[in-house]
Amino acid sequence: MARANRLFIPGYIWHITHRCHKREFLFKFVRDRALWMELLFEARRRFRIAVLNYIVTSNHIHLIVSDNGVRDAIPRSMQLIAGRIGQEYNRRKGRKGAFWEDRYHATAIESDSHLWKCMVYVDLNMVRAGVVDHPSAWKWSGYHEIQKPKQRYRIIDHQMLKTLLHLKTDEELSKTHQRWIEGKLKINPMERQKRWSQSLAVGTQGFVERIKDQLGRRAQGRVVSTVGSDCQLKETVTPFSRVSEEPIVENSKSTKNTNSIDWQLEKEYPMILG
Repeated sequence: MARANRLFIPGYIWHITHRCHKREFLFKFVRDRALWMELLFEARRRFRIAVLNYIVTSNHIHLIVSDNGVRDAIPRSMQLIAGRIGQEYNRRKGRKGAFWEDRYHATAIESDSHLWKCMVYVDLNMVRAGVVDHPSAWKWSGYHEIQKPKQRYRIIDHQMLKTLLHLKTDEELSKTHQRWIEGKLKINPMERQKRWSQSLAVGTQGFVERIKDQLGRRAQGRVVSTVGSDCQLKETVTPFSRVSEEPIVENSKSTKNTNSIDWQLEKEYPMILG
C-alpha cells in the first residue's frame, strides 16, 4: 500500500494531517483529545517547534507547525505524540493494534495569505463536518488561544505568527484572524480545499517551484498546478487522495451527545483545557 508523504525541508511551515486507523473515532473521548494537546505542549517545549494552529477532531488531527530550522524537530515531535497517544489508548482500553493510519501527511505552506487560508481551513474543520456552527464551539483547537492568548502553558507561538503575518500585536492578530474566519463563514464555509492536505506544497508559483527543486528526485512525477489564487505541488495518488480529508461523522446529533457525556473529564486536564 502507498504511504502518505512526509518529506521535510528544515525552515518551512508545514500543515500536517494524521488519521486514526481505518478512520475510526478513536478521539471520541475528551481525555484523548486533551492528552494529544498536552503532548503537543510537551513536544513544543522539548523540540522547540513553533505551533501556529491545530485541531483534534474525533478521528484525525491537523497541525500547522514550523521546526524553527531545527532538523528532525517535527518528525521527533510527531513520534513522541503519536507513540504516547497509541500506548495510552491501548493500555486504557486493553486494546492491541495500530491507533494511527500509517504515516502522517505534510504539506509545505507559504506565509502571508496562504498561511491565513490554511489556518482558517483548519479552524473550520468541524464546521464543514456539521458538528458545530462556529469554530469557537469546538474546544480542542488553536482557535481559542489565538483569540485569547494564555498566560501559562501556551501551545501557539504568537510571536512567530505575528512575524509571519506582518502583525504587531496580539490584539491585531486576534481581530485579523476573526475577520478571515467570518469572511469564510459568509462565503463558502463548507468548501473542501483538498490542496491543504493532499499536496506537497501550497503557495505562489515561485515558492512551490523552490520546494520542488529542493526535493530533487523525490519530487519527480509531481505536477505544479494552479487552484484559484494558489499554486500547488500535487502529490501522487495515495490513500489520502482517495478519501475525504474531513472526519466521518455518523450524524451531528450523536457526535454532540458523545462529547457531552465526557465534559466531566475536562477537570482532569486543567492545564490544557483551562
